[in-house]
Amino acid sequence: MPRAGLCGCWGGRALPLLLAYVCYLLLGATVFQLLEKQAEAQSRYEFQFEKLRFLENYTCLDQQALEQFVQVIMEAWVKGVNPKGNSTNPSNWDFGSSFFFAGTVVTTIGYGNLAPSTEAGQVFCVFYALVGIPLNVVFLNHLGTGLRAHLATLERWEDQPRRSQLLQVLGLALFLIVGTLVILIFPPLVFSHVEGWSFSEGFYFAFITLSTIGFGDYVVGMDPSKHYISVYRSLAAIWILLGLAWLTLILRLGPLLLHRCSQLWLLRLKQGCAAEEAPGRRPRQGSTAAGGIQLTPDFLTSKRR
Repeated sequence: MPRAGLCGCWGGRALPLLLAYVCYLLLGATVFQLLEKQAEAQSRYEFQFEKLRFLENYTCLDQQALEQFVQVIMEAWVKGVNPKGNSTNPSNWDFGSSFFFAGTVVTTIGYGNLAPSTEAGQVFCVFYALVGIPLNVVFLNHLGTGLRAHLATLERWEDQPRRSQLLQVLGLALFLIVGTLVILIFPPLVFSHVEGWSFSEGFYFAFITLSTIGFGDYVVGMDPSKHYISVYRSLAAIWILLGLAWLTLILRLGPLLLHRCSQLWLLRLKQGCAAEEAPGRRPRQGSTAAGGIQLTPDFLTSKRR
């Protein structure tokens, strides 16, 4: 019997969810293939064309020497060294950049453009992440405890006047909107201005970062042709922590706001229906309040008789 119940539960709940999950992955794979495969083929063709033209202009090199040079460039890029510029490029391991890297480790973003190359650094990164990731989770969970008092008042809002309930909902909605603008709209504008990106690229970077996806195709403070302030990447790391905490608050306050709005809307609909039915409930003329006996002329005549 327990086995049959388990099979029924699997077929009734888990199996449809699994099918929906697989279908969603297949849909994403199809759309990404249609959107990106042609662009990738074009980029590969242009790269091969540039290599051939480079060999034609510099006949002292052969194909093998060029491929070795490209391999050196790829290894440098994997180790976090930007091939553009010269040896005077800013270090990826100064304090600001190291602070930024530490933030990407404990938040599990992991852009992939920079990683420790020494054995000691790799071993330290493992143990640092083992302690830092749980610590980051605890920190983000406790960062929203300042709203506990406010949440407690919202949970008891049924006992408050209607005007107070509406003001609380509007205040919470305004709080979420302003916070979203500060976390998700204003920083992309700054990143776009500093990095030379478009706003869509800056917004894309902000979302990929705060969602901890971290592709690594866009990373702040990596262009060697630009002169960044020393605390630029440290400020970016602080923004990441605040943004993750803000997303945690949205996950807690968003459903609460929607629930309160639905309650106000349903209550307003009930009041509207009650107002429409109120005229039909008025007592008719000539009826008594106690027994409901209608005082018609026939009734009075029978009483006289």
